[in-house]
Amino acid sequence: MTAERVGIDELLERVREDLDRVSPREAFDAAAEGALLVDIRYAALRERDGLIPGALVVERNELEWRLDPQGSHRAPEATGHGLRVIVICNEGYASSLAAVSLRQLGLDRATDLVGGFQAWKSAGLPVSR
Repeated sequence: MTAERVGIDELLERVREDLDRVSPREAFDAAAEGALLVDIRYAALRERDGLIPGALVVERNELEWRLDPQGSHRAPEATGHGLRVIVICNEGYASSLAAVSLRQLGLDRATDLVGGFQAWKSAGLPVSR
């Protein structure tokens, strides 16, 4: 049996149907209410553009290990499956795929930031160096 082949644009469209993606302001407000912002951008982008204060930085290749509440390598912030997680990449593409991966681990409230870090910064929200 051959698996259906789809391109990345169609895959993104499909996975985003199940995500309650958030705007930069919604992410900011959600963080104030206890949501965990997770920055998956690689180091060069973080160094170039700065960081979102309070966001947990987790390289994309470590994300599932660090956020799985049952995992042996989990971050202290990964407190349970009910945690609201908002994944942030640079422009809001890789974060959608990452959020779906977290949902597959049982983090049913995982989603991502529309437009990524660049949208956050353009919205004038806090950025630190």
